Amino acid sequence: MEFRSYMSLALDEARAAADRGEVPVGAVLVAPDGQVVARAGNRTRELNDPSAHAEMLAIRAGCAAAGSERLPGHDLYVTLEPCAMCAGAIAAARIARVYYGASDPKSGGVAHGARVFSHAQAHHVPEVYDGIAGQEAEALLKAFFAQRR
Repeated sequence: MEFRSYMSLALDEARAAADRGEVPVGAVLVAPDGQVVARAGNRTRELNDPSAHAEMLAIRAGCAAAGSERLPGHDLYVTLEPCAMCAGAIAAARIARVYYGASDPKSGGVAHGARVFSHAQAHHVPEVYDGIAGQEAEALLKAFFAQRR
């Protein structure tokens, strides 16, 4: 099967989040057959919920659609390196592959910080691919925060 990136859809979600005044992070969950199961952008401010990260919202919607707490074979595309909370949810959901754009040295939980998937206690370790449209994702974040300074 030929690889197809869904990062452009995640970037669309990130831009929509920025338009709502949220930190511009977007996520897209893709089923093993290539169908987009869920897409979301950050909604922490809108929902007054610190756990309403794009990844968490996409995983929740995907699990609801699947009628299961697990999503084996699914891929998650996210514009920013997942934080430790999101990485934990990714492992718990048994997501097969994570593709992310920009690295997050400050709050990341995959390649930085907690490095959730590298611990022996990780119940599941997905394949991780970083830097997918990373420059564009980073530019969105930088522009968002520059406007607020």
